[in-house]
Amino acid sequence: MFIPQRVIFETGSLDYPLGRQLYSRFKAEKLPVLESSLNKIKSNIPGDTPAQLYQSGKATLVVGVKKSLSFQSCKPSAHFQLPLVSGCTGQCEYCYLNTQLGDKPFIRLFVNLEDIFRQADKYTSQRLPDTTIFEGAATSDPVPAEPYTGALKAAISHFAAQENARFRFVTKFTDIDGLLGLEHKKHTEIRFSLNTQTIIKAYEHKTASAKKRLEASARLYTAGYPMGFIIAPVFIYDGWQEEYRELLLELRQAFPASASRPITFEVISHRYTTKARNKIAEIFPQTTLDMDNEKRQFKYGQFGYGKYLYPGETLSMVKEFFQREISRIFENGEIKYII
Repeated sequence: MFIPQRVIFETGSLDYPLGRQLYSRFKAEKLPVLESSLNKIKSNIPGDTPAQLYQSGKATLVVGVKKSLSFQSCKPSAHFQLPLVSGCTGQCEYCYLNTQLGDKPFIRLFVNLEDIFRQADKYTSQRLPDTTIFEGAATSDPVPAEPYTGALKAAISHFAAQENARFRFVTKFTDIDGLLGLEHKKHTEIRFSLNTQTIIKAYEHKTASAKKRLEASARLYTAGYPMGFIIAPVFIYDGWQEEYRELLLELRQAFPASASRPITFEVISHRYTTKARNKIAEIFPQTTLDMDNEKRQFKYGQFGYGKYLYPGETLSMVKEFFQREISRIFENGEIKYII
């Protein structure tokens, strides 16, 4: 369970029952509790170097109010983001949030959940009769904050009652037992981000092991949730095919032999921007991440900035490998995309 080193309450957060409840809880647990306006939060997080600021940010929980209720789009994962939490307690060296959340990537949860759900319903109404999908992990991993917010429980229950809306989120954490007994009506899809133990050990710091993620996913599958896996980022290294094949086999073995409901797969090869490369070097000066521009191809993306991808021949090899192995190992496997 995530235990922050400091908790900062934004102005207005104590106007909500959840905010007051959390304030009393953290005071009782004798954690350092501060109050601050949003624009001064970073000044309350210590650190002199980028690495120190990063570590301090990861240990900081901010309790806030989601004031802007204009949801961002979330293609291709969903139609809209559902902003329950921002930030993540994990310290994955390659993570795009390293550049998205600045020098102090604190975890921020929102106490006005009812406002957020009402706004989601408005978006759903605007798209009728089509079904609207909301992504709960676009800028976060919401599971570590769940013991404090209950936001996932609330979202799962909310969307279970919606005929034309669906909820989905992805995680690398395994504190999910509180979700097992909920009535979800299969309206919430839960995905786990997976990688080989070589990659997890080297680059996915302070996250659950692959084994624990697989065990948690099997419990959720048994509870009837639609289940998916994001295998990302795929790295090319000595023995990569053997290790990713073993990961897929372990995943299949974690599920009941009779498992027949679809299991979806999204496979994403490693890529990075120049901005991300520079930020990673600041935060993790000893990183061994493979970010040699000379061995990559540069390609502009849909948002107007360029990324360094593996060469086309390598990407074709990755695609062929995962298409073959997922189809061979999973009779009920559905590949959404491999990029």
